Parts: sequence; structure tokens; C-alpha cells
Amino acid sequence: MAGLDQIYTFKDALIVLGTAAVVAPIMPRLKVSPVLGYLAVGVLLGPYGLGRLAERSRLLDWLTVTGERQIDFIGDLGVVFLLFFIGLELSLRRLVTMRRLVFGLGGLQIVLTTAAASLIALWLGQPPAAALVIGACLALSSTAIVMELLSGQRRMMSGTGRTSFAILLAQDLAVVPLLLLIGALGGQEQDGSVWKGIGLALGEAALAVVAIAVVGRLVLRPLFRLAAGSENPEFFMAATLLVAVSAGVVAGAAGLSMALGAFIAGLLLAETEYRRAVEATIDPFRGLLLGVFFFSVGMHIDLGVIWHQPLLVVAGVLGMLLLKGVIIAPLCRLFGLPWAAGAEIGLLLGPGGEFAFIGIGLAVVYRLVETDIAGGTLAVVSLTMALLPLIGIVGRSLSRRLEAKAKGMADAVLPPEDHVRRVIVVGHGRVGQLVCGLLEEHAVPYLATDRDAALVERWRARGRPIYYGDAGDSHYLRRCGIDEAAGVIVTLDTAVVDDVVRAVRARRPDVMIVARAHDAQHARHLYTLKVTDAVPETIEASLLLAESALIGLGVPMGAVIASIHERREQIRNELQAAAGGPASLRARVRRARRERSQRT
Repeated sequence: MAGLDQIYTFKDALIVLGTAAVVAPIMPRLKVSPVLGYLAVGVLLGPYGLGRLAERSRLLDWLTVTGERQIDFIGDLGVVFLLFFIGLELSLRRLVTMRRLVFGLGGLQIVLTTAAASLIALWLGQPPAAALVIGACLALSSTAIVMELLSGQRRMMSGTGRTSFAILLAQDLAVVPLLLLIGALGGQEQDGSVWKGIGLALGEAALAVVAIAVVGRLVLRPLFRLAAGSENPEFFMAATLLVAVSAGVVAGAAGLSMALGAFIAGLLLAETEYRRAVEATIDPFRGLLLGVFFFSVGMHIDLGVIWHQPLLVVAGVLGMLLLKGVIIAPLCRLFGLPWAAGAEIGLLLGPGGEFAFIGIGLAVVYRLVETDIAGGTLAVVSLTMALLPLIGIVGRSLSRRLEAKAKGMADAVLPPEDHVRRVIVVGHGRVGQLVCGLLEEHAVPYLATDRDAALVERWRARGRPIYYGDAGDSHYLRRCGIDEAAGVIVTLDTAVVDDVVRAVRARRPDVMIVARAHDAQHARHLYTLKVTDAVPETIEASLLLAESALIGLGVPMGAVIASIHERREQIRNELQAAAGGPASLRARVRRARRERSQRT
């Protein structure tokens, strides 16, 4: 039989499993997020909780987690499986359509937040190198907690969910440059070799991503076909674990986060027929391992620092939330999201993230940041992460209130229920205003809709038939007259275009939908959603440029217009065919219209 000393080595695993067995069923009954329960137990049973008293009592020593590194490792696996699962829920095609949010919105958030936080740290007396490291680490947010909260609310496909994920993905991509920056500031590279080392490391990271993508394309489908053909669920489970963990290990070896590698593997699997079976296989592991991660975050919260400097810590928490919120919310508005969604995203991404522990810990090793400053900073980060479930509730409530207020301001006049056959124009920005102007010029009845309350009020005062509302809501579409609409023109350039198209198609399979697209890839995606026509901005700009140049060179205008029209039709047919054979699409729309007229 095993002695007490041997059993003692397994006590950390028993504590974690016991926590999962208690927290998972009890917290939902109390209508409290399980994340908060894991964090609280982690604080209590960690080295800064009962661990401070463990030397005085053998019993307390048995109740305290001592193997922090092992727990952290298991928790990191939870984040890996979370990102793997999110990759499965998305797809490579959908991710490509989000690149504007990832590199535009996410990149701006990282740069602006890093600059602002660094300036504040510099003003508080930190050296320039330390200020830059602290600012960069505080600019990042918690991918694990935010994604778990949104997944639990089934809001990953909402505008808030997609935008939050895009920013978090940009932050994950920024991990490598930040680690290299810390190493360079720490004197690991000398003189001109700093940039050489950064270039080599970025090259290795890019090669790792390409390797995961290429090998995944070649290996994943045959591997899972073999596992499924064995009709043994253990083999299928082993294949799933192998893919998620090995992709993470390859990414980690190249300096990327393991979670990013697992996310890429999930994206590749999302394109296969094994997607749903893989989701069902990893779901139990994901929940348990994520619980361990939240437990490990709670273990890092030093109650002593909070106890001895409560005002300073509270000021740091409030300052961090305020700073990131006032940067993220306007950026979201700049990229086309309503203020309500921007405010909620600002609150969700305001707290710090798990990378701060790695980045600031590395800075302490390189003596860039003093130990006491690092301890206080990490206490603030830990506390904001622990408060995230509560902050999420506040953010959701604030978002609903702002939406209700905006709706109250602009809903004084509701869309008419006069059953007139109109065109519905969704979005009244720069493009929507021009479209509406041309419809007026040609005496085509229309109704415009937008979610910017101030814009709606301004244009209603000018006499334009525009109304406030969410065109992704089927009830609102019915009120706008979708059942009688002659067509729908979607001029939005945000991620909610998909929601609008799906809502329209669900109610009117026969109606014409013309949608604005960023480029050819986005247009192909919209054709898969069964739009009648998608107009890629980049291609239209190229055609107009060619038209102006040819006319300026003396080519007859009639011949130019004819060739431009022919080329536009050719491009449209190619995009439709690439999306899955649409010659069929217009035929289906015409057939649906005939069937509708026969029924009526």
C-alpha cells in the first residue's frame, strides 16, 4: 500500500478534481458563473490563501495546493482546448472575412492601449523600458475567460462575440513580438543583432503557422477517416487530442502561444465532415481543463498586497478598466459597431490577461521591472480577471440600457405598416446615403434602416424615410415590410452583414438581395449565404479606374462601357461558381417567386 508521503504527491490533483466536482454543479444553481467559483477556490486554497498558514497546521498543508507549476500546465491545456473548440465553431472562410477586424481594430487597440498605459507608467516614475513592458502586457486581455463567458451565453456568433474574438486573436498574434521586445530590452541581443533576432523569430513563427496549415490539410482528413473507420471511440478521442496538443506544441516551439496553434488546427478541422464528432469528443475535457486554468488564476491573486495597499490596488483596477474601455469603445464605433456593443466589448476586454503573468515575470528575470512593482501590477491584473464574470454582467446590462435608450430616441416613429412594395436599404452610412439618393432620383419607393440613433434623427429631419432598428431581427424586418419588399440592399461593412442576410433569406427565399462586399473573397462568402448579387468594392474600383483610363486614352465610350459590363458579368459568374454554382441561384430565386405568386 502507498504511504502518506506517496499519497501527498497526488493531493493537488485531488483538490482540483474535488473543486470541479463541487463548483460545476452548485454554481449554476446559485445563478453564479462557475468561473467565479473556480477563481474563489483558487484564492482560498492557493499559496496566498491557506498556504500562508500551511506551516502551522498539517491539515491546512494537505488542503493547500503546492505544485503551482503542474497546475499552471494543466490550466494552459484548458486554454489550448478552448481555442481549438472556437476554431471548430468558426471556419477558415469566415475568419478571412474578419481580417479587417483582426488586423485593423485589434491592431489599433493594441498600439493605442500600449502607448497610453506606457505613458502613465512613465509618468508614475517607471524607467522607459519598464514602462513599455508594463504597458504592452496590460494592453492584452483574457482570451480564456472572455471566450468562456461568451460561449456560455451562446453569443460567439453575435456582433459582440465576433468583434471580441477578433481583438483577442490579434492580441494572441502579438504575443511573439512582445516576447521578443522584452528579450531585446533585457539585453539578450546586442546592437544590430536585435533586429536580426526579431526577424528570425518572426520568420520561425510564420513557418510554424504555414507548417500547421499545410500538414493539417494533408493529414487531418486521412487521420480521422482512419480513426472513424476503426469504430473505436478511444481511437477517435486519441486522434483529437493528438491534433490539438501537437499543433499547440509546434506553435509553442516557434515562440507563438500554444492556444494559437490549436486554434489553427481547429479551423482546418472545421472544413471537414468530422467537425461535430470532434466537438462532442473534446467538450468534457475542455470544461474540466478550463476549470483548472481559472483555479490557477485564483492561486496567483496575492491577498497580502491587496490587504496592505487596498486603495492603490482599487485605483489600479478602476484605472485599467477605464483606460481600456475609453479606447476600445470608440474604436468599435469607428469600425461600424453601435455604441451599445462597443461599451460592452470595452468592459469585457478591460481586465488584464494571462499573458501578463508571462510577460512581466520575464521582465523581472531580465531586471527590467522591479519585483515589488511586478507584484503590485500582477495583483491588479489578477483582481480584474477575477472580477470579469461580474464585469460581464454589468457590461450586458449597460449594453441593453444603451440599446433601449437609442431605440427610445429613434423609435418615436415606427416603420409604416401600409404593405407598400418598397426596397429596404440596410445601413445609411456613406454608401447607403448614395444608394438612397439614386433611388429617390429614379422614383423607386424605399425604406432605409440603421442602428445609429443620431444619424437616423439627423436624416429624418431632412425628410428621408429612415428608421432605427436591427435588420438582423426578423420581427423588425416584418415591421419594415419584408414580406412585400421588392428587394433588399445591404450597404453595411461590418460583421453583422451575415446576420442580416440570413434573417432576410429565412423570411423571404425569393427576394432580391444585393450586398456590399469588401473584396472577391468576401463576395464568395456572401454568395454561399444565397445573396442575389455581391458587389466587391475593390473590383468595382478597378473597373471604374480602367473605364476612366480607357476613355481618357481615346477609346470610344460605347465600346468601353460594353467591355466593362462584360468583364463585370464575367467576374460575377466566376465568384458565384466558386461559391457553389449559382447559375442556379438566380434560377432558384425566379422559381421561388413563381411559386410564391401561385400560392397567392
